[in-house]
Amino acid sequence: MKSFFSNQTFKKTIAFVFFLLFFELSFAQTGIPPREKLSQTVRGIVTDVDSKLPLIGVSVVILDSNPTIATATDAKGVFRFENIPIGRITIQFSYVGYESRTVSNIVVNSGKEVVLDINMQESTVNIAEVVVKSSRKGEVTNVMSRIGAHTISVEETKRYTGGMDDPARVVSSIAGVASTPDGSSDIIVRGNSPKYLQWRLDGIEISSPYHMDDQNASVGALTALNNSLLATSDFYTGAFSAEFGNVLSTVMDVKLRKGNNEKFESACGVGLMGTDVTFEGPFKKGYAGSYLINYRYSTISLLTTLGLIDVQGALNYQDATFNVFLPTKKMGTFSFFGLGGLSGFKIKNSNQVPVTGIKDAALMKDYDKANFLSNFGMNHVLTINSNSFIKTSLSYSATGMDDDLSQGYKIRLYDNMGEFLRDSTTNKIQAYKSRITNSVYRSSIIYNSRLNAKNKIQIGIKYTLSVNKYDQNTFDDQTASMINITDFNKNVNMLNNFISWKHSFNDHISVIAGLHNVNVFLNKKSTLEPRLAVNWKIDNTNSIYVGYGKHSTMESVHNYYTKIKLADGSIIEPNKNLDLLKADHYVMGYEKRFTENLMAKFEVYYQHLYNLPVENNDTSYYATINEGTDYRYVALVNKGVGKNYGMELTIERFFDNNYYFLINGSLFDSKYKSLEGVWRNTQYNGNYLVNILCGKEFKNIGKNKNKTLAINSKVFFGGGKKYIPLLRDAQGNIAVDPANNRYFDYKKAYDNKLDNFFQLNLSVSYKINKHNVTHEIFLDLMNLTNNQARIYEYYDASEPSKVGYVKQLQFFPNLMYRVYF
Repeated sequence: MKSFFSNQTFKKTIAFVFFLLFFELSFAQTGIPPREKLSQTVRGIVTDVDSKLPLIGVSVVILDSNPTIATATDAKGVFRFENIPIGRITIQFSYVGYESRTVSNIVVNSGKEVVLDINMQESTVNIAEVVVKSSRKGEVTNVMSRIGAHTISVEETKRYTGGMDDPARVVSSIAGVASTPDGSSDIIVRGNSPKYLQWRLDGIEISSPYHMDDQNASVGALTALNNSLLATSDFYTGAFSAEFGNVLSTVMDVKLRKGNNEKFESACGVGLMGTDVTFEGPFKKGYAGSYLINYRYSTISLLTTLGLIDVQGALNYQDATFNVFLPTKKMGTFSFFGLGGLSGFKIKNSNQVPVTGIKDAALMKDYDKANFLSNFGMNHVLTINSNSFIKTSLSYSATGMDDDLSQGYKIRLYDNMGEFLRDSTTNKIQAYKSRITNSVYRSSIIYNSRLNAKNKIQIGIKYTLSVNKYDQNTFDDQTASMINITDFNKNVNMLNNFISWKHSFNDHISVIAGLHNVNVFLNKKSTLEPRLAVNWKIDNTNSIYVGYGKHSTMESVHNYYTKIKLADGSIIEPNKNLDLLKADHYVMGYEKRFTENLMAKFEVYYQHLYNLPVENNDTSYYATINEGTDYRYVALVNKGVGKNYGMELTIERFFDNNYYFLINGSLFDSKYKSLEGVWRNTQYNGNYLVNILCGKEFKNIGKNKNKTLAINSKVFFGGGKKYIPLLRDAQGNIAVDPANNRYFDYKKAYDNKLDNFFQLNLSVSYKINKHNVTHEIFLDLMNLTNNQARIYEYYDASEPSKVGYVKQLQFFPNLMYRVYF
């Protein structure tokens, strides 16, 4: 990416995008009738959360409207408001015997209808004529999971600077969540490795959605998810409820919104990161079904294809997403989704920093990398009666990675007189070749039932079949030939079962308890994992909660099929019997609501990790919880332990009266111990994180009052990543031994960091509403001060000190224009 910024290509791309923006905006400014009154339709459906049946007669009121604008849901649970002025509104839903709901900061634009899907839950107060208090801002929608849960609204993904339309980047603004500042969008939670994150789409577990993913599914440039298609999603940081299994660190449950089921709508966007189009609409008039389709293509790839620029090594990607909703009269509702993408890059004659951490200026390399991802799923929800429903899910996921590396040495050519002619390269040899494909088939059935106003149960079963194909080869200097590292085509079967029970003593105290069972048929491993969460709302402003959960997961599949060559030349696979990694999560927190829009939350946690795979060598530091893209194929045993503990403080002022702020901080420690018996930092142990976000919106700008300007900023402070240093002598000078391939001081693995991280982001958005059309411009200035913190070091013989550094991603401006119509 740095080469992209260092030449004229970046300037050409900026100029081209600016040209498109000014062309579109010039067109947008023409023909605006003076004092045109812009409005839009706001409508939706209200259903019972426990039965999925529509609720008839729900009172729907737009708060602070004058005169009051109100209606009630019809026999199908549908409500509708016509001619609502553009801007922001808040709607309250009230129903006898149910907890009322308030949905705030609904953005009404002229270019797109607002379609809401509202769930309401029965109150524990068993008095039919009582309308119960409203839900509070920031509460998650999953009533069976309240501990360590955070909501991510679509409005936040647009508002929080640095998000780049990617939910994986937005969550880094949550307390205890970080990402590596080299430009990747990995998710590091409470010191845990990002590879132990579980991704879900509409409640179904999926494979990693990252473009340019690695075989650990831990890191990528950006995800294939586009916030234009998202609904409010959930993010869980620990002590998960019983429905979540085969996960150790974090759950990211992304929700897709439904398409408009009454009229055709579309949107188009162009920016530095990508160009995309979105289409949505009904299948036929009078039918509640809808479709939603998005396609996105890398803008840099598009300009290269058109011959306007030429960028070597730039990320080429494209992705597509769809969501189809098909309700029936008697057979329940069906929904089908798909998420797929292609990505890759090619680099010729590069001597950039390799994964090995050793740079040879004379060694020229050709990289060729290609990835694909695909996820397809179906959800079927069938109402059994007024208190229960069954959800059946089927899905298929696949990821593929092709990697090729060729290398040769640079030589200088001279003529007969000794005059320099040019640089050339010796015939390159293939140094690495990898072909990986992972396919996963999943099926699940979940039964949900409200036994009575105070008790709910959830019972589920899920079967998973993974098909893993690996063929990896590397060049061996001793034999001067390619040798095989991994070569297997294996299936892994898994069965998960769970039961969860929620009991509400009253509107103030509730308990969620459950069990999760994991069974891995590969090596006949299983666990029984208890979960418990207690919430106590002391009064309308104070609440406390405690939670516990035992969790487990498999390690990345390549570790199970590692080949070890013995002294006699025989090959063994010592890791097939690896057990599940396990962790006990303990969480306790206190929440204070000062006003409806201002809250503070303090949370402490402790995670005890055990059964961690570590190298079967009592002098080795190596544990798989630190494994990133530097894979090691060694004999492993489940004798490692670890601990993550810390405290988090969040002060949030929800968006209201045109401004918001969010301040959070985390102090934490993340340690592990291998067979050497030494407690070490994990590489993700930054020790502290601080986020400060704020923003202001200026509405009704211009003589027609149809423009909105928003300014948002984010300041981030974080402790540096721990690293493995180069070998040095007593005076601190580099003391590597290339002849014997000795470069790093593993005795000091992860003892120290290099630099702490600082980043300032600033974003500006400008919106123009016209009749049936909305134009938006986004300018996101990331790392505005161009801070260049050192992340880790590598050996570089061409440097005077023999040391080079991988640094924080430099200043990056992301420009985007989008039109809705």
